[in-house]
Amino acid sequence: MTGWRRSSSPRPYRTKTALSISMAACMAAVGASLAGCGVLPGTSGDSREPVTVMTFAPDETKATNMPGMPAMAQAYARYVNSRGGIDGHELRILTCNEHNSPAGAAACARRAAKENAAAVVGSYSQHGRAFMAPLEAAGIPYIGGFGVSEEEFTSYLSYPVNGGQAALLAGNGRQLSNSCRKVSLVRPDTVTGDDLPLLLNAGLSEGRGKPSTDIKAAEDSTEYTAKAEEALNDAGNADGCVTAVLGERTETFFDSFRRLRDSEGEDVRISSVLSSVGQPLIDRTGGANGPFEGAYMTGWYPDAGDTRWGIMRDVIREHAFGDNRIDAADAGVQTTWIAYTVLRKVIESLHRPEITPGAVAHALDGGVRVDTGGLTPTLRWRFEDMLGTPGFPRVVNRSVTFQVVREGRLVAQKQGFVDVTTTMRDTPTA
Repeated sequence: MTGWRRSSSPRPYRTKTALSISMAACMAAVGASLAGCGVLPGTSGDSREPVTVMTFAPDETKATNMPGMPAMAQAYARYVNSRGGIDGHELRILTCNEHNSPAGAAACARRAAKENAAAVVGSYSQHGRAFMAPLEAAGIPYIGGFGVSEEEFTSYLSYPVNGGQAALLAGNGRQLSNSCRKVSLVRPDTVTGDDLPLLLNAGLSEGRGKPSTDIKAAEDSTEYTAKAEEALNDAGNADGCVTAVLGERTETFFDSFRRLRDSEGEDVRISSVLSSVGQPLIDRTGGANGPFEGAYMTGWYPDAGDTRWGIMRDVIREHAFGDNRIDAADAGVQTTWIAYTVLRKVIESLHRPEITPGAVAHALDGGVRVDTGGLTPTLRWRFEDMLGTPGFPRVVNRSVTFQVVREGRLVAQKQGFVDVTTTMRDTPTA
């Protein structure tokens, strides 16, 4: 990351047409000898084929929407292509709306296969079973998913860049374990949501926190008054905490919760994870005067104000052209940025004319190391780097960050990363 510099002019792509012209001139000069031109028969010399990849995410749905992820991918492609591509390869981006449905996720994966994508990168979907099967059939690696489906941490072709919801909930339990006498967890009534209380409780058990109360809620509801009342009654007093992990509907829940809490005069602390609450939501709901002031938050990466996000912010400013779908403080945008950092390192390590899905997967399996500039620990996907537990065998990044909302801004509550390896290993499976 730190070695990236602007060049005075973009490096031109070496296309097949350009190569054929130079070859013709060379052959005429040396008497039609291919060897004299430094190229062996059947090879393409120094040409660099374009690399096509896909980023998919839900948009315009009733549940979680992540339009910033494909938008970030497009901005990243403009960025690297303005500098001659990645190791001379033009980066081509396919985007796909997976509609937050199994059918939509599967359709995106099949399209990636049909259009010969070398990888699916920096994407979001809860429907791992639907999209991983077509990707596995086509041999297409899945790099840097958002971390909300089981298959992202079990498929042999998945290369996660964070510990997913599992690491966040385990970390959230650790974060709350010495601050909250009692915790109410409001989470989706889905298969994906069933593991969340187990993970939270594993983290709580490492301090003086008691097991949480599990409150299931519809992830696409338009109001949560009944669930808010249940959570408030259970948390009970100033030593209690309510943590909600409902994706995009977390805002709706806390809106209901705040009205109820204020009317009853209770002083219960709130909490969440940065896949459900981020700086854009905090700003939109009133900042320092909103419901999230003082809230505890667990994230995968450093807070959005950290200087390590500087290059990403520069790219957004210079290459997103004011695209309001992209917010540098959004965890989805950040995940996509890190996933494309991985892709770049892989392509550069291969240093070959054509980048295939098999070559990408082989490089990752072979131990290519990715320095993300301190946004994560160094990433590597060898067998010995993986967590290896039954529920999360392919997790390689088990670190989280503890943050808190102060004066309307997410800031570090604890400096550096917190390793939740032990917590995740000790978590029973649902």
